[in-house]
Amino acid sequence: MTLKKAAKAAAVVITLLVFVFLGLLIFVTVKEYRPQKKETVKKSHGNKTITREEPFTLLSLNTGYAGLGRDEDFFMDGGTKVRPDSKEQVEENMAGIAGMLKENKADAYFLQEVDLNSKRSYSTNQKTYYENALGLGGMFAYNFKVAYAPYPWPPIGHVESGLTTLTNSKVNRAERIALPESFSWPLKTCNLKRCLLKTRLPIEGSKAELVLINLHLEAYDSGEGKEAQSKMLLKVLEEEYKKGNYVIAGGDFNQTFEGITKYPIRNKKDWVPGAIGNEILPEGFRFAVDDTYPTCRLLNKPYEKDSQVYVIDGFIVSPNVKVEQVNVINYHFQYTDHQPVRLKVRLQ
Repeated sequence: MTLKKAAKAAAVVITLLVFVFLGLLIFVTVKEYRPQKKETVKKSHGNKTITREEPFTLLSLNTGYAGLGRDEDFFMDGGTKVRPDSKEQVEENMAGIAGMLKENKADAYFLQEVDLNSKRSYSTNQKTYYENALGLGGMFAYNFKVAYAPYPWPPIGHVESGLTTLTNSKVNRAERIALPESFSWPLKTCNLKRCLLKTRLPIEGSKAELVLINLHLEAYDSGEGKEAQSKMLLKVLEEEYKKGNYVIAGGDFNQTFEGITKYPIRNKKDWVPGAIGNEILPEGFRFAVDDTYPTCRLLNKPYEKDSQVYVIDGFIVSPNVKVEQVNVINYHFQYTDHQPVRLKVRLQ
């Protein structure tokens, strides 16, 4: 082949690649998930009534789309994998997660990273699975919905995932509240759209409501996103409390909590969580966290005794909510990269 022909062939290949890239960019931009600032969520139909006389229990768990068991790593944390090797592994993790939830009964469950139909979890409908396993109704809010995420290789592909709140209590209303976005175009077209899943529960003999807020804040930004989302979260909490309601927010903050020093950051070359301090809380609000065991591990490699671990999952409660107990339940990261956190409170 002459130099002229080789240059021509190279130009054709480059032109084709440019057209493919532009076509993909147009596709993901057109298909971008664009939720409203507030959207009503279909509520579950429980029959239990909350009272001030009885304690209320909550359990929060990031389920890692049933794809991040103890033998997995993840490319965004310094590992290499995008998804488990088989659907059977996902189904085994789902069964294990459901078992953990059933072993630690609660009045409501906050679950994060629950897939409806995603390539990474072999198109399993995890919301329905957990509802059926626990015999509870669930509410769902998308926080990751993309027609096709073209990275890394093999690509993530199609994703439908979000927050699920399960409860047998009566529900007045459920709502998705959009949080500030952390990324600009074109990255935002294939990135998470973080949100709060706010659920209102009536209280017997009271006009006040128990407002439950399930959350999963930004993980992979440079810090500004987490800060903006945290501030908006606290604004929502304060607004609800000023209305006379009881408020509990919980989930995966992707931030370490002030005063928790048991698990220092040793690995600073891979993913490092943010930090959130008590000074950001509205007056009278408090964190409810436990450091008996870590709540999350780094996914740069399969879980080992020397793995980097953190406490980044917990709760925030309003001044009229008395915390009686909060504890991390240790399952050694068997079925997901997080551990359950259980909260027991009384309404003052």
